[in-house]
Amino acid sequence: MTATNLSRRAFIRSSAAVGGGLVLGFHIPLAKAATTGAKILTKMPEGVEVNAWLSIDTTGLVTIRVPHTEMGQGGMTSVAMLIAEELDVEWSKIQTVFADANRHVRNNKEYIVMSTHGSQLVRLQHPHLMQAGASARERLKEAAAKAWGVERSAVTAKQGVLTSGSRKGTYAEFAEAASKIKLDKEPAIKTPAQWTLLGKPMQRIDIPHKVDGSAQYAIDTRVPGMVYAAVKASPVPWGKLKSFNFDAIKNRPGIIAAVELKAVPGKRDQPDMQNAVAVVADSWWRAKTALELMPIEWDFGDSGSTSSVAYFEEARKKLGEKGIITNDDPKALEIIAASKKVVTSDYERPFETHARMEPINATVYVQKDRVDVWSPTQDQSSAVTLVADQLGVDPKTVFAHTMYLGGGFGGNGAGGTGVTRQAAEISKQIGRPVKVLWTREEDLAQDKQRPLAVARLSASIGDNGLPTALFTRAAWVTMDGANQFGSATADYGIYNMPYKFPQRHHDRHNLKSHIPSSTHRAPGANQMGFMAESFIDEIAIAGGWNPLDWRIEMTKGMDDWQLVLKTLKEKSGFRTDLPKGQGMGVAVVESHGTIAAACATVSVSKRGELTIEKLVIVLDAGHVINPHAATEQSEGSVVWELSHAFLGGLELEGGRFVNTNFATYNLMRINQAPVVETYFASSGGKKWGGLGEPSGPPAPPAVANAIYYATGKRIRSTPFINHDLTWA
Repeated sequence: MTATNLSRRAFIRSSAAVGGGLVLGFHIPLAKAATTGAKILTKMPEGVEVNAWLSIDTTGLVTIRVPHTEMGQGGMTSVAMLIAEELDVEWSKIQTVFADANRHVRNNKEYIVMSTHGSQLVRLQHPHLMQAGASARERLKEAAAKAWGVERSAVTAKQGVLTSGSRKGTYAEFAEAASKIKLDKEPAIKTPAQWTLLGKPMQRIDIPHKVDGSAQYAIDTRVPGMVYAAVKASPVPWGKLKSFNFDAIKNRPGIIAAVELKAVPGKRDQPDMQNAVAVVADSWWRAKTALELMPIEWDFGDSGSTSSVAYFEEARKKLGEKGIITNDDPKALEIIAASKKVVTSDYERPFETHARMEPINATVYVQKDRVDVWSPTQDQSSAVTLVADQLGVDPKTVFAHTMYLGGGFGGNGAGGTGVTRQAAEISKQIGRPVKVLWTREEDLAQDKQRPLAVARLSASIGDNGLPTALFTRAAWVTMDGANQFGSATADYGIYNMPYKFPQRHHDRHNLKSHIPSSTHRAPGANQMGFMAESFIDEIAIAGGWNPLDWRIEMTKGMDDWQLVLKTLKEKSGFRTDLPKGQGMGVAVVESHGTIAAACATVSVSKRGELTIEKLVIVLDAGHVINPHAATEQSEGSVVWELSHAFLGGLELEGGRFVNTNFATYNLMRINQAPVVETYFASSGGKKWGGLGEPSGPPAPPAVANAIYYATGKRIRSTPFINHDLTWA
């Protein structure tokens, strides 16, 4: 016998599906330890569809259709838990598949929303997800009631079994009848006090599938007859393609074609195409190598002279000018001008990139009567509509095959890059299925970046050491001076500070740039939270206050903030008297409806080497449906945000980014990652906050504040690595 070592990639290639696409199935035999098996199917698993969200087969196995992407945040598990809670079925009887995006578009948003962003899945979607389970449960009860000649109220549904007196039947027995029932009124969903499954720590059902290598991402897509394309857009965003010489590389092995991709004038949204050229070949490496060798001439226009230095200079000048007013209080400026004790500081953050684990890619197969799409977007319905728009076809003929995402962080929202359009256009022109894969350099250079931002903060301090007035002004640099992205504006995290300042003035500036910009994990709060919470420490220390006690004092009467801050004090053991070279720092930021507080412990050697040892995180999201997944998300948020604040930052020269790979745009390595302890101080009630992002924003200012106590040096810009932290 011959033993064969089969790599994950080789396994996926050998098991690729032909035809109708990919459906991933997840079976959970035990609540504590989920196992997962992938099946390549040409149709949904057999069973009776009770409603669009779930079906039940003859064995009682419930298949839940998940309309949201799974990018490591546990969304697939959350959807299953929300529906299973209301359906009242054994967790071991649940399996999940990704919902059909074509069906969603074709049936006028049948799944309500397919977008997965902004920590919204549980926070905003739980009512209709739970309603789907509750509706199915009541329809099953109604079917049994009719068969048994009793009122529905006399039927009990519990763990997949229906009972009424001595009568008993399984969900499977009544699924067919239930599918034909229409309720006069949809049932109310459970309150948290009634939960039996939600609120318990559950292992994510996607993890075993990823550990054994059987999980498929968009980058793993293989289609018979597929070719590969490497793409290069103008290094200076929105530059024009003047010419390219395909003759110079057309005779290289495996080369098929060169395709020009054209921007549509006036179309500069996130998923729109820029001017670019693609080389198509029988392997991606051959396409990439030929593209690098092919002579290309660009017209960069005026943007070719811009730089990070120039943008910072422009933004700093704006800090001396009145901007768009969010909170107009002229008296605040008067008090500060007349005060004997004033603290004023300027803070800055550079452009930053998403740097997802999975490089940007998409596969599209344009056929006569249908189009198939494999795209790692955070909204699979957008993959349908984007391709339909690019090709000028009916969206009903476009089928998106949902895959796992190798990270999102806001970068894949609504098809957040032009790659899906690129793949569609190339497939259309060459008449074959094509996979477009961006190099890491192209990925970072053409990503939708976190905007460059600056802020000036000034406070007057009274005799009791507390502030009497606060003045803040922010400026950020976005593509075409965009005012905001979703709820994240240039001043989010500063203008909404919770503290009870007697007088408060705030304004902002939106500066224009050619750099495509977009939301990043915890948008707005990530940058401005660093600036606001670092400055709060400056105010507290100038007034002679312990920074944590200052925050508690300044949020009196705000019960949820008090709960979080006092829990942080209890759990972290925060102190300001550690030996030189060691320090603890605190910060608290609200985002996505969740209050997140952090206490960082750091050490700094005399040579200035920073070690972030530990972060204690306290969260109030109101309700937590899966503490296990929420804790994982907290840990990931902390590490991701610290990666950019500690080591990241894009450098713009000549209109283009020059540090576009991990050798020059650094992210935290495993040996640099701190221990993260997460605690939930849940206020309950009607509060439903998100948990995918909020732990990130307070982490950088907590670390910066800890660095101050360790070294006496105040950090007012990122990345931290650029600062001299030596001390004697």
